[in-house]
Amino acid sequence: MALSLHNTLTGRVEPFEPQNPPEVRMYVCGPTVYGRAHIGNFRSFLATDLLRRTLRYKGWRVKEVMNLTDVDDRIIQLAGEAGSDLATFTAGHIRSFEEDMATLGMERPEVVPRATAHIPEMVELVSRLTERGHTYTVDGSVYFRIASFPEYGRLSHLDVEGIKAGARVDTDKYDKENARDFVLWKAKSDEPAWAQWDAPFGRGRPGWHLECSAMSMKYLGETFDLHCGGIDLIFPHHENEIAQSQCATGQTFVRHWSHVAHLLIENETMSKSKGNVFVIPDLLAKGHQPDAIRYALIAAHYRSQLNFTWDGLGQAAAALARVRSFLQRASEIETAGPVSPAVETAVTKALAAFDAALGEDLNTPEALSAVHVLVGEANALLAAGEVTREGAARLRGAIEKMDSVLGVLLPQGEDRLSAEEQALFDERQEARRRRDFARADEARARLEALGIILEDSAKGTRWRRKR
Repeated sequence: MALSLHNTLTGRVEPFEPQNPPEVRMYVCGPTVYGRAHIGNFRSFLATDLLRRTLRYKGWRVKEVMNLTDVDDRIIQLAGEAGSDLATFTAGHIRSFEEDMATLGMERPEVVPRATAHIPEMVELVSRLTERGHTYTVDGSVYFRIASFPEYGRLSHLDVEGIKAGARVDTDKYDKENARDFVLWKAKSDEPAWAQWDAPFGRGRPGWHLECSAMSMKYLGETFDLHCGGIDLIFPHHENEIAQSQCATGQTFVRHWSHVAHLLIENETMSKSKGNVFVIPDLLAKGHQPDAIRYALIAAHYRSQLNFTWDGLGQAAAALARVRSFLQRASEIETAGPVSPAVETAVTKALAAFDAALGEDLNTPEALSAVHVLVGEANALLAAGEVTREGAARLRGAIEKMDSVLGVLLPQGEDRLSAEEQALFDERQEARRRRDFARADEARARLEALGIILEDSAKGTRWRRKR
């Protein structure tokens, strides 16, 4: 179960331990839904999907919350230009995000809340901050007083001495050079009625940072285990989340912060002026397969910049083809017999390398290397005639287990066990090997409760989902 992760707050890779094992409470900053998420966004979302799967692979139970920002400056502007209201304008963008998540094989978080459905929680949070003396009001808008929180700047390593007392910022996004007291509640009389709500401190709407604190604490508690997002969110968004949350509760907000590095396109930053901002349908229209896209976007370590190239996308497809070619050849073996020592050694070594790679700060390049080393050794064993039908099932089982984390190795459309289901399947197989039939029956019953039916035969154990 060992897992070490880099913690942005401390700047170190350190052991990850949830507060209340076996549950991990995890929050991921989701998209702002005024347009389709691009592949740079999905680099970050896929990294957190991989982390979610790894946590379950390591034996924890995950409760993940990913928010949808459906009200902010840009959304209101674009909705107004389209002659629409918030709900109508954002609905299509939310739908496209969900479609792209499914296309890339992302697991759906347990809770996906929308900001506009949690205005009362945000109002209550502002009221708590006001009661504790952390806010002030100017022209009807409520601001957070940074000077009231001495720890401000720890996450982003910001020198707060340079922040001018009483200076304010009303926009949702800004950089360290313009750090100011930030707005919690905006009194915007010039904005449409459908973008305003009533509150004890005046009619208006929340600032961007407020929503994540309110929704994360509603679903995960005032202190939770893990908060994820892209490195661009460290400041101001996550810094402000910490300030407003901890000042409201007096408790540590998040125990572990994890951030994903940017994506480059052919060694260049993405920008509309360069014409290199791509969304998932763009890549599909060019003939690239979803699994190759996912592979390419998870291939680099999450804390390293990922250089997305067209050659790299082709190499991802070729790497997957090698794995699937082996799986096809292995499925055609009909020679009965026990699993050979060479096959068992290859599987044991690969799974140990895979587990170690994940445990060392989610090292996906090394984890993928473990897969390809196993496939290379397995092909050599096939050529030498050392793989029986049972041995082929053992090799495939190892690849399926690794794919419960990677989510990309099996052919597109082929059903996969989740990390939790795979762990139960492996537990039953091991219990049967030890002739611990009571434990095996218990694992089987738990799988059936999850909708997985097992079928034992002379060729091994197969599974299927309840229809």
